[in-house]
Amino acid sequence: MDGIELRDDRDAGCLEAVADGEVVGRIEYFVLDEPAPALVPVHTVVEPAHEGKGIAGSLARELYALAAREDVVVAPLCPYVVRWAARHPEEAPAADPALLRAAKEWLAAHPRRF
Repeated sequence: MDGIELRDDRDAGCLEAVADGEVVGRIEYFVLDEPAPALVPVHTVVEPAHEGKGIAGSLARELYALAAREDVVVAPLCPYVVRWAARHPEEAPAADPALLRAAKEWLAAHPRRF
């Protein structure tokens, strides 16, 4: 992933992969406050011209690293992040089922957010 910068835009709820000033991939997420603080990824998108370069995996890895630095958990709802976490349990601790339920409820209550 040479030349790719990862940056978190917390206000927009996006972890972005940027190459030459262009966003080439992103994980869209929200921050859950209750029952415990968590980052909740909902969508992972990589622009077609940049697929197959490891961008999605790098974004998922960075999301978990970001959560660890902030001492919060990741409660993944994004199918890609769920699969990535299953393949990398040493980097992606499993979220409590109650937290996942709360994340799903939040998303259902905010259908226009994503």
